[in-house]
Amino acid sequence: MSVVLETKGLTKAFGGLVAVDDVSFQLQKGELLALIGPNGAGKSTCFNMLMGQLPPTSGEVFLGGERINGLSPRQIWRKGVGRTFQITSTYSSMTVIENVQMALLSHNGDVFKFLPFAHKMYREKAMELLDMVGMAAQADRHCAVLAYGDLKRMELSIALAHDPQLLLMDEPTAGMAPKERVALMELTAKIVEDRGVSVLFTEHDMDVVFAHSHRIMVLNRGKLIAEGNATEIRNSPLVQEVYLGGGTLFDAEEGADA
Repeated sequence: MSVVLETKGLTKAFGGLVAVDDVSFQLQKGELLALIGPNGAGKSTCFNMLMGQLPPTSGEVFLGGERINGLSPRQIWRKGVGRTFQITSTYSSMTVIENVQMALLSHNGDVFKFLPFAHKMYREKAMELLDMVGMAAQADRHCAVLAYGDLKRMELSIALAHDPQLLLMDEPTAGMAPKERVALMELTAKIVEDRGVSVLFTEHDMDVVFAHSHRIMVLNRGKLIAEGNATEIRNSPLVQEVYLGGGTLFDAEEGADA
């Protein structure tokens, strides 16, 4: 297996607060890797550095062996990195297929050149992507009337519009009902298997993490404290202390991820 994503000594400090502290890991091609940890562990900060939204204080990020930290989010996206977010962001006034078509237009550099004809372009490719995530039947519905789980699936199709080699998913099942969470992660696992995409995701639902991850990393207070498969992580005394201990590792403000 080839290494798609690698970090070396990735660190981010905000004044005296070190949110991510010397994080090094590799993600292999076709691997579904979970990054977990309590609120305030530094997961979102780590994601923002990988995608270029935040510059690291020190350390390096490599995509397919090429150093990418210092590049803009758009440049990183152009190199084959897709991302989904905790809160969906779509054009609610547009239909499902129009949202995907806009992503395809952007990928091909046609947004402004062909904007008056956007609704006619890349429709077949957009339908293929929607079919992949089980949304083809809702292609002509407006996003404003979609259930939240359907919006999440549509967002996944948008993230796949430029055929990424790496997909970053930040809390992909946040706000979803239990059955929807299972369905979305089963879909993600199938995409990983069928297309060879590498996925790094954060998640608070441990059932989702243990059921679908090939490998799990645990972040606490900005440091990686454990790495392994579901059994190894579940049985780790240190991880048990983080999640089940006396509360000393949960002193961050509720819902705030550094």
